[in-house]
Amino acid sequence: MAWRITTQLPTPGKLNYLSHITNPTITQLSWRNTLSSPIIRISTGGKRCGGGRAVVACSAGASASAVNLAPGTPVRPTSILVVGATGTLGRQIVRRALDEGYDVRCLVRPRPAPADFLRDWGATVVNADLTKPETIPATLVGIHTVIDCATGRPEEPIKTVDWEGKVALIQCAKAMGIQKFVFYSIHNCDKHPEVPLMEIKHCIEKFLQDSGLPHVVIRLCGFMQGLIGQYAVPILEEKSVWGTDAPTRIAYMDTQDIARLTLIALRNQNISGKLLTFAGPRAWTTQEVITLCERLAGQDANVTTVPVSILRLTRRLTRFFEWTNDVADRLAFSEVLTSDIVFSVPMKETYDLLGVDSKDIVTLEKYLQDYFTNILKKLKDLKAQSKQTDIFF
Repeated sequence: MAWRITTQLPTPGKLNYLSHITNPTITQLSWRNTLSSPIIRISTGGKRCGGGRAVVACSAGASASAVNLAPGTPVRPTSILVVGATGTLGRQIVRRALDEGYDVRCLVRPRPAPADFLRDWGATVVNADLTKPETIPATLVGIHTVIDCATGRPEEPIKTVDWEGKVALIQCAKAMGIQKFVFYSIHNCDKHPEVPLMEIKHCIEKFLQDSGLPHVVIRLCGFMQGLIGQYAVPILEEKSVWGTDAPTRIAYMDTQDIARLTLIALRNQNISGKLLTFAGPRAWTTQEVITLCERLAGQDANVTTVPVSILRLTRRLTRFFEWTNDVADRLAFSEVLTSDIVFSVPMKETYDLLGVDSKDIVTLEKYLQDYFTNILKKLKDLKAQSKQTDIFF
């Protein structure tokens, strides 16, 4: 079953944003149609809001260009809204921005467990949901820069947050005069239109470019933090480590370095409108990462290898049922990550542009060594404490 995104617009008929997937004869992506028929409606009422605009509400409906927006109170360049602030990358963006003196506001979906740690750090937390466009405008009041780290939850359809939610956010940011927008994408997303998540990322890049909103797009290869739960912890707990037989190489990067480089890019006026790619110092295969973890942990891993052919077969089977379409979409991404591809780029030009020394970028060896050193020391201390409390009769 072919995968596509469609939505109802104010104009008659349906618009297929990814029509070239289902119809190979159509190669022009149609994000521009969304720009001409935005999902937000702006109305003025004398209220002064962020980005130098007077805005009352955003909701489904007419074009924002039909509204005469009056100048508002200038906002401070240090005011930042982080979307997806509780995620692996988002929380590092928040911490780094606070350390550098920014006024940080975090957009967080209403949740049973509130994000108190963000408030403890000194950030302001506001509840909103990208899947509910009417909740977005209030979060943008008084904001200069939006940093978008959000992505859909595993149980959600990919298009709900990563396409529809991002379109709503960008349109609202444009209408309210946000002065800079940072969007995180995936390396090589333009080369894999068969993978829904990567195709959506590429479409959002183009949508953002055509919106006229001042922006920076940053493509990422992989997070070092993700390797802890995937490899380090299972090895320490003597559980199975899942791998594949593919020679994929990924240049993992510490999210703290990504946050630092992002804020440097924000302050560089020459980077506005550019597309940057952040990659770690070296690209690693799955087996090389496992071997490194084994050496640092001092024990062998129980590796279960999943052939790439099994992933492909599973993806085909899940395509037969509508309720498993989202599983198939995520398996498509897994298939790319387990193919003969190198997710890395030379970083010298980027380092020169940002004025960064490559020696200051954490290597995977150093990152994992620090983790295993700290965790093994804690385990040793806990073992020693437990022996001190033993009672013998």
